[in-house]
Amino acid sequence: MNDNFGSSKAISRRTALKVAATMGVATIAAPRIVMATGEQPVKLGVDNPLTGTYAITGRNELHGMELAVEEINAKGGILGRPAKLIVEDSTSGDAGVAVQKARKLIDKDKVDFLVGNVNSGLTMAMSAVAYEKGVFMMDPGGHADPITGKECHWNVFQVDPSTTLLVNAIAPSLVKRFGKKFYFLVPDYAFGHGLLDAYNVNLKKLGATNVGTDLIPLGTTEYSSYLIKAQAASPDVVVILQNGEDQTNVLKQAVQFGLDKRFHIAGANIELETLEALAPESRIGNWVIEWYWNQPGVAHVKEFTDAIKKKTGRVPTARTWFGHTAIHACALAANTAKSLEPVKMARALNGLTLPPEVALQPHPATFRAEQHLLIGTLWAGHAQAKGDAGADDLFKVDEVIESKTIAPTVEETQCKMTWPS
Repeated sequence: MNDNFGSSKAISRRTALKVAATMGVATIAAPRIVMATGEQPVKLGVDNPLTGTYAITGRNELHGMELAVEEINAKGGILGRPAKLIVEDSTSGDAGVAVQKARKLIDKDKVDFLVGNVNSGLTMAMSAVAYEKGVFMMDPGGHADPITGKECHWNVFQVDPSTTLLVNAIAPSLVKRFGKKFYFLVPDYAFGHGLLDAYNVNLKKLGATNVGTDLIPLGTTEYSSYLIKAQAASPDVVVILQNGEDQTNVLKQAVQFGLDKRFHIAGANIELETLEALAPESRIGNWVIEWYWNQPGVAHVKEFTDAIKKKTGRVPTARTWFGHTAIHACALAANTAKSLEPVKMARALNGLTLPPEVALQPHPATFRAEQHLLIGTLWAGHAQAKGDAGADDLFKVDEVIESKTIAPTVEETQCKMTWPS
């Protein structure tokens, strides 16, 4: 466990006794637990990046998780017991490390839930371990379609939108507004491949053309050779599919090369972390944002935003929301099932619609039955140097999209879920 980035403050004996007195001490049959007491925490094992390309997004997910634990414990915990995060650094791109940490959390720490990962490839590797071990897993931030598609499992749930959802939310408007020739800069792993596949499907449907694709290693810092190739192809749109620090670096260099003056810049999802790290002149392009803090009139969003600002000094990002929602969804699974048995929890969350104070968006957010992808709201728009709502208002929402209107069917995702007998 990394002490610097571990769980929210350990609950004292006095606090635990107070929880027990309030909730009552119950005997609960659950894996690896003989007798449930107010002092015995429910363990949520977090296997997420705290170093590397995705360190900032991983840490913001952790901030959201920490707030969720505070809120859950303030309301009586999970099955009357305190929730506790046990945090491991998966790194940003090493699947072997992520798998090792997942096994450690399950076998040594005896966690009740496995949570992770920002990196889709690492999420898929972890989900194979969780399935092998029969442990309930929540994916807060790995987008790849197979997680809840052709490699779906009964015990794995995906909070963030799939790569297909992200592309379906923006590709039609890009073709309509900016032209039919697209050039792609693609991170060379599951997330980027999924986005590219979804774009190619959309382009074919819309009569547009992929005029060039570069597969670029994760963690690349120098993009000049790729930007020169993109420029030479004379596309209408240069599509940047990087994320994390890679997204920041490529956007900086695209502006330095003047590509934004010659071609339209766009992508799939943009991170608020990226926009915060960029100079105002580099806040460009059309994107999807997966959750946004500036939602006037949407219930509970201001309270969540204020709580995160108090904790971190900054507004929440989509990553903060992912982490917050992931932990609350774990608690909902257990409290709804009245059990920590993974199958019972998965059944309880199968098709469940999140309460408004967890969903924090205008449209209902539901874990789709027999697929386990959260279907809710997406926001399409463009980056801006600074908006009317202040220094953190760096994305202009042009369209609020109800995800179920652009989602493939369960059959189209190729998810064929089988449950334990």
